[in-house]
Amino acid sequence: MSEDKDTDLPIIKIISEEDEMHVKLELEMEEETKDMLVRWGKEDATDEDYVNIAIREGLLNTLKEADDE
Repeated sequence: MSEDKDTDLPIIKIISEEDEMHVKLELEMEEETKDMLVRWGKEDATDEDYVNIAIREGLLNTLKEADDE
């Protein structure tokens, strides 16, 4: 996770959920194409997108650490 691993967060309450179709692609492209796509993604990403990424990564890391023990 990050250096904030031992910092307690306040309670986070799930107020709704929404099922989404999700496909993960493995892509091969030139570096300048990747840079352009990353720039576009950052322009479009919302704070909510970043929160969802952080929660997903936190849960995945927690599960990985539990498997390692």
